[in-house]
Amino acid sequence: MAHQVETMAFVGEVPWHGLGNQLTPGLPLEVWAQQAGMDWEIKEAPVRFMTETAGNLGAIMSFPEHKVLFRSDTNTPLSVVSQRYQVVQPGDILGFYRDLTEVSGFQLETAGVLKGGKKIWALARTGQSFALKGGDVTNGFVLLATACDGTLATTAQFTSIRVVCNNTLAIALNNSTGAVKVPHSTKFDAQAVKKQLGICVSGWDTFMYQLKDLSERKVKNAEAERFFLRVFTDERKPSATQTNELAMAKATSLFNGQGKGADLASAKGTAFGLLNAVTAYVDHERRARSTDNRLDSAWFGQGATIKQRALEQALLMVA
Repeated sequence: MAHQVETMAFVGEVPWHGLGNQLTPGLPLEVWAQQAGMDWEIKEAPVRFMTETAGNLGAIMSFPEHKVLFRSDTNTPLSVVSQRYQVVQPGDILGFYRDLTEVSGFQLETAGVLKGGKKIWALARTGQSFALKGGDVTNGFVLLATACDGTLATTAQFTSIRVVCNNTLAIALNNSTGAVKVPHSTKFDAQAVKKQLGICVSGWDTFMYQLKDLSERKVKNAEAERFFLRVFTDERKPSATQTNELAMAKATSLFNGQGKGADLASAKGTAFGLLNAVTAYVDHERRARSTDNRLDSAWFGQGATIKQRALEQALLMVA
């Protein structure tokens, strides 16, 4: 399979990751489930193994503390987890948005699965939007994702997408990460998660004001160099390999005019431009084995960490 993406669906323009089946707005969740490759369930089975002595098969034994998770449609194994593990179904991820789309004006934007079903997500537009000078528009979304391979708790996350370049950024709110995380040792309660997220919705305005401040903060060349150095230096690595020089060079070129939207008044020579150079690098330019690997990293992995570090460093410029 060329991609780790089992399948994916979206509405509107082709999303930044460039993958998926295009749908018309307002379709029922059942159609989304089919087109997004989420019309199956995670099943459970006991862990059993067969002993072997001198090449001869022996008894079938069980491992009662653990269970196997597998797909109902293909019987493909997904992971081995403890008996305490609480499964979140693909239908639970889409069902999270049912009342939000039917009553609260949300619109599903994209949904799908990664790594053969080990990771599942859906992204919905909230209707919140903000324009910086020069018509630089950023829209608000809620991302809900889970994984059954131990790599991700079930996470509801506010996310922003800059229209001109499709750069994505998790929204950091005051005294909060803008996310609600439910470990798999706990049963997923969609209504409780939405209630917790509701407390954070007012933080959208705070986040947009932060972006406005960044767009008005002019930076000098030396400041830009220090910013990229801090973002692309990993102090956990040996000193000789701490700084990713190639990433710095690419992000610098994106900041200096090569990135989409880099010449808009909000971004040219500003702290907002620095931030978007990093998000553009992670979402579109960073080396990855495939487009879907880049998506996985940008939302859930090392790419997401780099973008959050960039946001933190940018906000220090306007503190």
